[in-house]
Parts: sequence; structure tokens; C-alpha cells
Amino acid sequence: MKVLGLEASGIVASVALVEDNKLIAEYTINNKRTHSKTLMPMLDEMRTRIDADISDIDVIAVASGPGSYTGLRISSATAKGLGMALNKPIVSVPTMEGMAYNMWGANGYICPIVDARRSQVYTGTYYFEDGNIIEHTPTSVVLIEDLLSSLCKMLSADDRLYDNIVFLGDGVNLHHDLIVEKLGDKCTFAPAHMNMPSAASIAALGVKYAACGDIESASEHRPSYYMLSQAEKERLDEGKDIVEPSDY
Repeated sequence: MKVLGLEASGIVASVALVEDNKLIAEYTINNKRTHSKTLMPMLDEMRTRIDADISDIDVIAVASGPGSYTGLRISSATAKGLGMALNKPIVSVPTMEGMAYNMWGANGYICPIVDARRSQVYTGTYYFEDGNIIEHTPTSVVLIEDLLSSLCKMLSADDRLYDNIVFLGDGVNLHHDLIVEKLGDKCTFAPAHMNMPSAASIAALGVKYAACGDIESASEHRPSYYMLSQAEKERLDEGKDIVEPSDY
């Protein structure tokens, strides 16, 4: 199975092509959020470099959120456009799960944290069991202080699986000192090459999802935002009608 992966839910723009258990190519940029100008040219350059016919792909896997509203709209619109043009199905891979998959085989809980502004983070916790990624707590948006309090309780629970947590994501740079203060030697941090979202991880998970039949048509696909945008919040505060974020 040949899967095209797209990840542009945050500042990172990434495209990848995975065939079964082989990473054929990946192109990633972690510099400025200009996905509307870079994502399709990146895909075209990757295709040219490996002399690939994009119509040969079986599935398009896309990071479905949460994340940047603009980034999610661009990546989802790209996936939908390609899916409709090529008549290919889409696999929606949760952004947090895709990030956690970077840490395959880690011996501990994995906690991606992505900046959601105003001391909030998008997050979730995962672990690996028999080579499979398992969701321990679902994706949510929480205050970083509340997250760390919950994680401290999780690590002290009698039924805990591990006594350490691996953190990754752009929220690490913002909250590193607070994490260390609250968790001490119970926390570790992913190195630079594993710390950011990766289309290769999205595509690899896409292979697994598609094999289980967890696919959708291009017309059905919608990203998951988890929060209203600031403009929508302001319209709501003013008592005006808003369009739901998933409708576009």
C-alpha cells in the first residue's frame, strides 16, 4: 500500500511517501508558517525527485488536528483536492497521535504538547504495547498547569504503567522549565529530529488505519479544530451567529 502523508497542522510543513513499511521520501520544513505557498511545491518537488506518479498512491493520510486553523485548513484542503482529483480515499490521523508515533518503542508515557496560546496546550498521552500505539488519555486542550497536575497524579497512581513521561512538540520550548519544576526526573524530552510533527509518521499510521478500513472519502473529510478561532470567539461574545469551524 502506497500512502501519501501530509502534515501542516502547525509551523511544520511536511510531505512524505510511504509504501508498506518503507519510507520512500520525506520533505520537511520547520521555518515560518507559509504552507499556502510551500506545501504543494514541496509535494511536487518530492514527486519529481523520486520520479513518482502521484496517481499511483492508494491513500492520502493527513494530520487532522488539533493545531493551527490556517495550517489545518490548508492541509485538509490539499488532501481533499488531491483526493477528489485522483479519486483516492483519505485517512484522518489525529495530530497528537502522529507526533507520539515519532517516539515508537519509547519506554514510558509519551506526551506531545502543542502551543494553543494563553498558557494552553493541545495534548494527549500515549504508550506503546506490542509495537502498537495506545491512547492513554484523549486529545484535549488544557492549561499547562492543569496538564502537569494531572500528569503528576497519573504518575503516582497505583495502576500506572510507567513512572516517566517523554515530552515533545513546540510546547516544550515554551514550558520546559515549568515541566522540569513539576516533574523533576520523571520527565525527558525528545531530541530535535523527533520533536516536531512528521508526515512520515502520519503516512506510516495511515498505512495501519487504511489496512483496518478506517478511511473516508475526500468529500467527507473534515479537520478537527477543538477550539473556536479568536475571530469566532469575538463574534460569539458579540452575540453574532458564527459558522462552525468544521464547515468550509
